[in-house]
Amino acid sequence: MLYPVNLEEKLGFDKLREILKDKCNGAVGRSYVDKMRFTSDPRFIRQRIAQVDECVRIYASGESFPHSGFIDVENYLDKAEIINAFLLEDELFDLKTAFTTLKDCLTFFNTADPTLYPELVRVSEVVEFNPMILSDIDMILDDKGKIRDNASPELVQIRKALLKELSSLRSRTASVLQQMKKSGYAKDDAIPTLREGRIVVPVPAEHKRHVTGFVHDASSTGQTVFIEPQELLQLNNSIKDLELRERQEVIRILTEITNKIRPQIPGLKKGNNYLGIIDFINAKANFAMIQESIKPVIVDEPLIAWYHVAHPLLLWSFMEQSKQDQVVRQKIELDEERGRILIISGPNAGGKSIAMQTVALVQYMFQCGMLVPMVEGSKMGIFEDIMMDYGDDQSLENDLSTYSSHLTNMRAMLTKGSEKSLITIDEFGSGTEPELGGVIAESILEQMNRQQMWGCITTHYANLKFYAEKEVGLQNGAMRYDVEKLQPLYKLEQGQPGSSFALEIAQKIGLPKKVVNIARHKAGRKKINMEELLRNLEEEKKEFSQKNSEVRRLEQKLKSAKEKFEIRSIELQNKKQSIINKAREDAQKVLDTANKKIEHTIKEIRESNAEKEKTKKLRQNMENFRVSNQPTKGNDKAKKEEVSYEVIGGTITIGDAVRVKGQPTIGEVISLSPKEAEIIIGDLRTKVKLNRLERISKKEFRKEVREKSIGVSAASSITQKRVDFKSQLDLRGKRAEEVMYDLDDFMDSAIMLGETSVRIVHGKGTGALREVVRNHLRTFKGIKNVADDHPDRGGAGVTVVTLR
Repeated sequence: MLYPVNLEEKLGFDKLREILKDKCNGAVGRSYVDKMRFTSDPRFIRQRIAQVDECVRIYASGESFPHSGFIDVENYLDKAEIINAFLLEDELFDLKTAFTTLKDCLTFFNTADPTLYPELVRVSEVVEFNPMILSDIDMILDDKGKIRDNASPELVQIRKALLKELSSLRSRTASVLQQMKKSGYAKDDAIPTLREGRIVVPVPAEHKRHVTGFVHDASSTGQTVFIEPQELLQLNNSIKDLELRERQEVIRILTEITNKIRPQIPGLKKGNNYLGIIDFINAKANFAMIQESIKPVIVDEPLIAWYHVAHPLLLWSFMEQSKQDQVVRQKIELDEERGRILIISGPNAGGKSIAMQTVALVQYMFQCGMLVPMVEGSKMGIFEDIMMDYGDDQSLENDLSTYSSHLTNMRAMLTKGSEKSLITIDEFGSGTEPELGGVIAESILEQMNRQQMWGCITTHYANLKFYAEKEVGLQNGAMRYDVEKLQPLYKLEQGQPGSSFALEIAQKIGLPKKVVNIARHKAGRKKINMEELLRNLEEEKKEFSQKNSEVRRLEQKLKSAKEKFEIRSIELQNKKQSIINKAREDAQKVLDTANKKIEHTIKEIRESNAEKEKTKKLRQNMENFRVSNQPTKGNDKAKKEEVSYEVIGGTITIGDAVRVKGQPTIGEVISLSPKEAEIIIGDLRTKVKLNRLERISKKEFRKEVREKSIGVSAASSITQKRVDFKSQLDLRGKRAEEVMYDLDDFMDSAIMLGETSVRIVHGKGTGALREVVRNHLRTFKGIKNVADDHPDRGGAGVTVVTLR
């Protein structure tokens, strides 16, 4: 159910209809915009939403799909149904344009993957179209919608003869006119013109008796007459005859093609209706893409979980001014846990009504089959009713005041509403004496909550804010306000009530201070305290928001630094590998040179028959070569001290401690095969050939493993302790002997972890517990200062310890 009857006008949905109509190409598409209706049928809603979403995805993919040509040809088809009737050239051309679009749409969906666009494919399946009709039309119509010269053999002959006669007429007319100018019967600037489809020449009225011919017309002043000279009569008659024959042949051709179309008209009317449907879906898709609307997650029960949602009409208006970035988007959540009914409060002109309208309008357009302006991940439920109380519905005819009209709307909501109804009420309870109006509004709200309705309500009444705070099913919401600049931020925050900031606004606009103070006094201390509390909450929220932004900025900076570090690490790793490869190449060159040197030395020794002096000299040369290729002393210092293990030898068995020959890697044998052993090295299992392993002392192996595990466990223990540590210790309610143990553990951990400052909460009370804590703290070294906390944060009830 929709309430009131003019709900669409109150929501502004009638304006959305007009926008969609402007985006339709044809009348059939616009008629579907008019037929668009609210529904609570989940199957219907899912189908319509899916159709628009599929259309959006087609355009986003860049695939070739018709954007225009959705012309309504219903009237032309009705005309063609009449026996002996024929379609005119422009009507036939519109028919060709529409059916070309129809063919392109059907071809697209017939060749597309049916799993990509299932709903649009389903719409296309019921349409039957024979593309031969387009071929027949193409045979007689050119690209400009005119009958082709070669549409029939007879028309070819007629138009050829017509062109010849026209050429003769132009030549003869020029000759006659030239002779008349020489005779002075026509002006020098006179040119031929047409009258009643015949060529005539302008002649001054005083010379009309000197020109033999037929007078067709005269100028408005009567000074010029238009005469068809006798020399042109026969040519004009011949042309008229040919034109008549041409028109008769064209009518025959059009009648013939109309007769071909007539048997297919029932199917073509279905095709025309299909084009209207696609045109309508296209319009919705186009509007959705402009507003960056999406297909939300659809839930078959009442629910609102909207993220980054915008008021569609407000967004459209700002887009026309290229100010879409200025639209404040909202997060709106209504559910059983948070509350089904949202009570929005805040200052005047702060955006309460826009937020309330957004809820009603977005839900309405969704249940009419349109995509909605929010972000992915949003969820939309389905309501059976949308009921609204907005604006002034006072009526002279029905003797209704503003408040009476509001109560009439409330009665309708309470009578017809249910757990599947969405209600939206603006300025709830206003229009009568505030105190009674607030009480009545609270009673109505209580009943709506009992009936488990859903909705969004705006108000200034404090009693409604208090009631919403304590009742399950209701929740408060506030429109954010800059308390320093006294400017609305138009941002909805759920979870707390808002202040009207009436006194602050009154003071800002220059109302006398004395008047403001009197008002403050009359409002009462309780009311002022609540307003100040809401103001303080707003200030704290602003401060928190700024700090949160700073944290996000630092997190982004950290993320950027981390990415740079990882890139640099990869670069260094690549550089390291490059250096290693280069070193290997250099080593290989040295080795190759050494081999050649050795071979040469051996050859010389053999050739010298091992002469003592010669051999000695060659050995010295080899030693010099060896020394020259040794690393420098600077590299010696960089060498790590090699770890040596006692090798005990013998056959390797399961459970033995082993070392990989030539490496410091040690492990324990866990399985054997004839040629390989599987060993465990730390947390790693690997297989190594037996001839590459040697047994070592198990005693040294256990010692090494134990030292490594102790180092790892100690490091992990400290890390965990740092994660678990809290810089505040609460001792309230504990006895003195308990305090000693807790304080010792807390301070030892703080000093070990390098904390700079900690807080110890002991309360004020008699001061005994505070004294015990202060005395015991004197026994700790590393404490720089002990003092009371700031009065706003506990004062003498909290001891702040500063560590060195």
